[in-house]
Amino acid sequence: MNFATTDDGIRLHVEEVGEGSPIVFVHEFGGDHRSWEPQLRHFSRRHRCIAFAARGYPPSDVPDDPQAYSQERAVRDIACVMDHCGVDAAHVVGLSMGGFATLHFGLTFPQRARSLVVAGAGYGAEKDQQDTFRKSSGEAADQFEKLGTEEFAKIFALAPARIPFLLKDPRGHAEFIRMLGEHSAAGSARTMRGVQMRRPSLYDLEDRLRAMPAPTLIVSGDEDEHCLQPALYLKRILPAAGLLVLPRTGHTINLEEPDRFNRFVADFIAQVEAGRWPARDPRLESTEVMKTT
Repeated sequence: MNFATTDDGIRLHVEEVGEGSPIVFVHEFGGDHRSWEPQLRHFSRRHRCIAFAARGYPPSDVPDDPQAYSQERAVRDIACVMDHCGVDAAHVVGLSMGGFATLHFGLTFPQRARSLVVAGAGYGAEKDQQDTFRKSSGEAADQFEKLGTEEFAKIFALAPARIPFLLKDPRGHAEFIRMLGEHSAAGSARTMRGVQMRRPSLYDLEDRLRAMPAPTLIVSGDEDEHCLQPALYLKRILPAAGLLVLPRTGHTINLEEPDRFNRFVADFIAQVEAGRWPARDPRLESTEVMKTT
């Protein structure tokens, strides 16, 4: 196995395939490095693809110290994986928890982000939902510890925003449950408490987000209720952002709609590499409905 060692001594499992400009894939809470298989098979035809299992997700290490899990740590882990692979800058693609980490990576290491794909990033971001999200996250962490991942995966995977995946692709959804059930209960609980519960709201980062130069594609499913408004917010304030909303699609976007996800992300990356994804034209900031003079 291929392992990167972080600057605090944690080993992260890394998988690589393909040649070309690098893409780093950052998985969601309910997934792991295997969740990106449809993307690795597609993008490795033209790119060097790198996927890794976050700390707390075997075969990566599962640190015992709860303080070893945080949003800041997740961002630094992306950089450590890139260092291990000898990559100075990359296109970074993240979903949900990985989408938040990807966005924070662009804020923290702007010179290393050729572009960002921020998909399904919104849970807990809405100010009026923060307390509810943190309470639910704490309850989920408790359930991972009480029931174990194999049993709680069956409950966790039936969240409203994951139902579209079940309806479209029952076999894919069943595989998602099986893989989630193989996760570490301790790692899942510590990640939920350390990363999910403690990350700041996107709305508290507005000044920093307005100054972030990285070309960004924001992706949301229209059945992913708590990600839609944050996606619109990010589109409005990021200087070089585009917004993709996939119809009748929930939270597990890259697995639920792999063909459409791959096609749009590939087109975005191609435009970035061709220098055709500039910052937003200032004329678009006008509040005029139409030109009359």
